[in-house]
Parts: sequence; structure tokens; C-alpha cells
Amino acid sequence: MSTYENYTQVSRVYDETRWAVGLDLITEGLSSTCTAIEQQVLLDAGCGTGIYTAALIDRVSRIEAVDLNPAMLSVAQSKLVNSPDRDRARFWRASISELPLDDNSVDSIVINQVLHHLSDRVENDWPAHRKVLAECARVLKPHGVIIINSCAHVQLDRGFWFYRLIPAALAAVKQRTIPLDDLERLMHASGLDPINRRVDLDGVLQGAAYFRADGPLDPLWRQGDSIWSLVSEPDLKAVLDRTIGLKSTGDLDAYMKHSDAERLKVGQITFSVAHKT
Repeated sequence: MSTYENYTQVSRVYDETRWAVGLDLITEGLSSTCTAIEQQVLLDAGCGTGIYTAALIDRVSRIEAVDLNPAMLSVAQSKLVNSPDRDRARFWRASISELPLDDNSVDSIVINQVLHHLSDRVENDWPAHRKVLAECARVLKPHGVIIINSCAHVQLDRGFWFYRLIPAALAAVKQRTIPLDDLERLMHASGLDPINRRVDLDGVLQGAAYFRADGPLDPLWRQGDSIWSLVSEPDLKAVLDRTIGLKSTGDLDAYMKHSDAERLKVGQITFSVAHKT
């Protein structure tokens, strides 16, 4: 469960600005193991509202979807109510640091934009990350694959046009976001052998909604990115005032496009892929 975002509240609107970005890269990662994708039992660790569970259910044999927040899990289950594949997914209310699965029971694992919600900081050398990775290594079969979707620090700095409006919140998120080199080091220590990183230069986490220049004015839009829960009231007022000012002068769209230019060079997300040794 997130240590700073209220996902019980957010679950009602989360899907309005989120989608399963990077499916091609995930499929590529799943294909890197010796078990055919259609035969794989996949763990969606920290499944949230089930965006990736719903997107991948027709590609694999079965999905074990785990999330600690009951509201998010309920939304995830509802996505498959009318799906012919609904019986091939099981939903578990549990922490990803204490997975309710047997040893060596899954062929593949995906963790999508979850790790920065752990109660960890760099100065402690990421103990919560270590625990999660150890659990993943425990349930993953030998030669299985784990794919972690996260943001590099350079992507946080340059890949989100509105983050420059909220520098204090950005600094807080970076403190919670494990650098990719550290992530690979901890994966290796857990018996997970990193094989590659792939950056999705075209994918944006919020889909088309990301390009709404007036998005910061909309509370529902802001709930599509947990960083806003770290913005203080005075800082939020300053953002709203600045956005309203840019909108009133007709400069808001130009500001968004200028601020977004760096994203095209660095992307927003990185997929780190490893095999169990």
C-alpha cells in the first residue's frame, strides 16, 4: 500500500488518466524466458486497478493479481466481470512484501509503477525494496522473468512537463525512487540476474490526458499522478495561480509544449528486466 497516496479515494477515478503503457516492451520481456507466453503464470504485483491484468489476461495462462488496497482490488476485479478470461485471474488482498503464493509458483512477474510507494529511502539502502525483491525471487520459478516498470531520476527531472511546477514534491518523489543502478544491484543480490533496460520513449503514463495543459486545475486530473498528494497547500495555490495566469494570456499550451520537449529525449518510464538464476 502506498505510504503517501490515499488509493481508497483515488481508485474511483484512477483509470480516467491511466492506461497500460509499454505493453510491447512487457511482451518482449515475457518472451525472454524459455516458457511460452501463453503457458505462463504471471504475477501482477501491486496490480492496483488491474490495468495491466486486464491488458495481459488474454496473453498468458493465468494471472495472480496482488494488491493491498481493497478499493483498488475491487476495481481490478470489476474489469474482468464480463471477460471470457475472468476465471484465469485470481485476486489477492496482500502486501507484495508477503506474497500469498508458493515457492517457485509463477513463471513471470510484472511490477508497474509500484516501488516508489514503499516506505523506503536511499539512506537506509532500501530495506523494503530488498524484502519485495526477495519475495519475488521466492515465488518465481528458476529461469523465470521479472519486469519492473519504474522511472529513472533523469525521467522524473525531464520527462513530465508539470513536475517543474512542483519542485518540492519532485524532490520528495526522487527520495522515494530507487536509482536504476541500485535497483539492479538489489535484484542481483536477491538472485535475480538483470539482463537489460528498455526505455519507452513514446509512452506517457497518463495517456492523452497528460497533454491537457489546464490539467493541474482539475482535481480529478491531479489524482492520476500520486505526486500531487505530496504538494503542500501553498505550493498548490501557486501552481493554480500560475496556470490560471498562463491560460488567461493564451500562453498555457505553449508553456506545456516547451516544458514537455525534454520528454521526447528521455521518456517517462524504464523497464528493468531480470531472470531468476
